[in-house]
Amino acid sequence: MKLTVAMLICGGLAAAHSVERWRVYEVTLAGPAAGNPFVDVRLQAAFHFRNRIVTVDGFYDGNSTYRIRFMPDEIGEWNYETSSNAPELNGKRGSFAATAPSAANHGPARVRYTTHFAYEDGTPYIPIGTTAYAWIHQGDELEKQTLETLRSSPFNKIRMCIFPKDYLYNKNEPVYYPFERSAGGTNDYTRFVPQFWAHLERRILDLQALGIEADLILFHPYDRWGYNNMPADANDLYLRYVVARLAAYRNVWWSMANEWDFVRTKNVGDWDRFFRIVQESDPYAHLRSIHQGNQMYDHAKPWITHVSWQGSDMAKIREFVQQYRKPVIDDECQYEGTIPSNWGNISAQELVRRFWMGTVGGGYVGHGETYLDPNDILWWSKGGKLKGQSPARIAFLRKILEAAPPEGLNSIPGQTAGAGQPGQYYLFYFDSHQPAESDFNLAPGTKYRADIIDPWEMTITPVPGTFEGGFTLKLPGKPYLAVRFHKGD
Repeated sequence: MKLTVAMLICGGLAAAHSVERWRVYEVTLAGPAAGNPFVDVRLQAAFHFRNRIVTVDGFYDGNSTYRIRFMPDEIGEWNYETSSNAPELNGKRGSFAATAPSAANHGPARVRYTTHFAYEDGTPYIPIGTTAYAWIHQGDELEKQTLETLRSSPFNKIRMCIFPKDYLYNKNEPVYYPFERSAGGTNDYTRFVPQFWAHLERRILDLQALGIEADLILFHPYDRWGYNNMPADANDLYLRYVVARLAAYRNVWWSMANEWDFVRTKNVGDWDRFFRIVQESDPYAHLRSIHQGNQMYDHAKPWITHVSWQGSDMAKIREFVQQYRKPVIDDECQYEGTIPSNWGNISAQELVRRFWMGTVGGGYVGHGETYLDPNDILWWSKGGKLKGQSPARIAFLRKILEAAPPEGLNSIPGQTAGAGQPGQYYLFYFDSHQPAESDFNLAPGTKYRADIIDPWEMTITPVPGTFEGGFTLKLPGKPYLAVRFHKGD
């Protein structure tokens, strides 16, 4: 997939172009290269649609090239004019038409129905995520293999780091570095490396072509290159540059950190400032959250759009939904795999169980895989190929959720393992319990069809007859089964 790019503007009014709604319109300008353009030159553009004005920051992309990227959110004619402290970049004007989006283009993901998600055009979005922290730092061959794996996977969101990662099973050097570095490894945090950022952009677009949201982790603690120790002004410059370059891509999310409380060089005030910078710089209001190690960040703060959490106590999902009244994603409920660390050796059966427990808790759960590999190519860090048995079962769950009401499944008061939309749809999960029968009390006055679901065997068995009000349903007496009720005569 290629960006739609405006013609080079040398001055005055540019010819009109067209771009799909929620795709990228890019203005490319030639400007000064003397000094340090990354910090010396300021560039913005005001995009006008009827009585609206959307202000967008531009950025320097090396080789005397400046870019302004814009994602139109309305169909029709847009006009723009640039402003800059560099005369060569100031006062450039142009116009273009935003056209109807193609079938696969639903716009950015948004919070809908308080604790769920939908794309901007109203199409329901059910986050079925995975984690591959450093996959974009592994070179083209492995990265293309990762994309091919994702193509046939159930995942529509991936957590991924912008900075390279130094951790167990991940000790290789990245192909590109985000900042210029001396031969001795000293970073110049005021000079970005365009090749690094262009590579990241290509991978974001690769994901977009697969219908996958890029949950971009802006900071993390697993570092040997110095990115954890950037001074405050460098952190702020980095965040503004990231937003200017990447915010126009509709499939971007902002994750302020992976395990923020393990980044010892920053305090809560720093994280608050980072959130404000991203929120104020991003004209499209992409989804924003932060992920903890041990200490929860206060997800009630207004710049948090949804709760990103890690933990294996699945009952917490229901608790957090009720506490924060925001969508809750357990992005790291531990990983299916065989490494010695306890967080990375749960069984596929257990991971599938946690997905179902999170679902009936009214939230969402993320996948990860950490099977030992002779070449240290573990999905959770480097991507590659999936080896586990959970993805097929997660795909089965995804189909069930996509057939559920578009408003999402909310936990049912008084039920520890049930969710639905009262009067329309109910989903109950029995976890390790194996009753031969169970009592149900559904909204009266409606007849329901029932299905018994085996999440591991991936079977759906209709129960003869219809049900309403209070009743007893006979069950197979097996653990880890679910029962679904949906309206029907």
